[in-house]
Amino acid sequence: MPKLDSYLFREFAQATFAALVVLMVVSLGGVFADVLGDIARGRVPAGLMLSQLGLQVLNYLPLILPLGLMIGLLLSVGRLYRDSEMPVLTATGVGPRRLLRPVLMLVVPMVGFIALCSLWLGPWARDYSQRMVEAGNRSLLLAGLDAGRFVELPGGRGVVYMGGMSNDGSHMARVFVYQQDEDRMDVTTAATGELKVEDSGDRFLELGDGFRVEGPLREGMDFRMMRFASNELQLPDADGRRDEDDPATASTLALFGDDRPEASAELHFRIAPPLLALAFALMAVPLARSPPRQSRYGRTMLAFLGYFVSVNLMMLGQDWIADGKIGAGIGLWWLLLPLLALGIWSYARDGQPGRRRRVAA
Repeated sequence: MPKLDSYLFREFAQATFAALVVLMVVSLGGVFADVLGDIARGRVPAGLMLSQLGLQVLNYLPLILPLGLMIGLLLSVGRLYRDSEMPVLTATGVGPRRLLRPVLMLVVPMVGFIALCSLWLGPWARDYSQRMVEAGNRSLLLAGLDAGRFVELPGGRGVVYMGGMSNDGSHMARVFVYQQDEDRMDVTTAATGELKVEDSGDRFLELGDGFRVEGPLREGMDFRMMRFASNELQLPDADGRRDEDDPATASTLALFGDDRPEASAELHFRIAPPLLALAFALMAVPLARSPPRQSRYGRTMLAFLGYFVSVNLMMLGQDWIADGKIGAGIGLWWLLLPLLALGIWSYARDGQPGRRRRVAA
C-alpha cells in the first residue's frame, strides 16, 4: 500500500471511528430510555434489561453506521482542506479522484458490514429479542420478583411479597399482594402461587388457599373479606405472543418468496441502508471541500439534513409499499437510484474547473 493511501486511510478511519463513538453514545441513551419505559409498563421483564439494550442497538446499527461514515469523511476531508494539505496534494497532482482509492478502502468494508447488519443481524436481533421476552414473561425471576422482599408489580399496580420461590421462578409460597385502585384497596394473602401465561400473552398469578380483603382506601367501613381455594391476579399486559408470520422478524431469504406487501416493504427497507451509505459516502468528499476562510460546518449541516430527509423518506416509502400505494417492483428505487446517481456525479465533478464566461471585447 502506498504511503499516501495509508496516511489518508488512517485519517478517514480515525475520524469515522470518533464519529461513530459519539453517535453510539447518543443513540444508546435513547434506546436505554425506550427499554426502561417498556420495563416500567411491564412489557419487558426487568431481568432482561441489558440483553434487550444490546439487541436494540443491533437493530438500529443500519441507520447509525451510514451517518457515522458520512460525518467521519466530512470531518477528515474537511481537515485536509483546513490545514492546507489538500492544496499541497493537488499541486503535486493528487486530486479528488486520487482520493477514491483510500475512500473505497474504508467505504467498501463499512458498506459490507452495514449490509450484514441490515440483512441478517437486525432481523435476528428482533426475533431473538421477542423470544427472550416471551420466555422471560413466564418466569417470576425475570419479571423482577424475588423471595424475601417487597417488590412493586410491573406497571406500578401494586406490591408483592413472597416468602419462598422455586428455582425456576414459576412457583411461590406465602404470598402477600397489595393493590390500590383509585379509592379502593385490595389485600390478598395466599399459601401458594404460580405464574400462568395464556396463549394471548396475558399473565396471571394463580393463588391458592388464601384470604382476600377489599375496602375503602381512606374513610369508611365498607370492607369485604373472602376465603378462596383458588384466585387469579392479572399482571400488567406484556408483549403478546410472538407472531411467526411477522415480516420484521423473518429472514431475508424468506422475504424473497413472500408476496405480501408487508414483506416487500420490509425487504426493500433492509436493502436500502447499504446503498444509502454508499451514496452519502461519495457525496461527503465534494461536500467537505472548503476554500480558505470559509466555514466548513455549513456543508456538514447540509449533509446531515439531507441524510435525515432521506431516512424519513425511506421509512415513509416502506409504509407506502405496505399499504399498496407503491408496487413492489418500484419499491424504494425511486429514492435510492437518484441518490446513488447524485453521489457518483458529484464525486466525478469534484475538482473539475467550471466553464469560463466569455467576456466581450
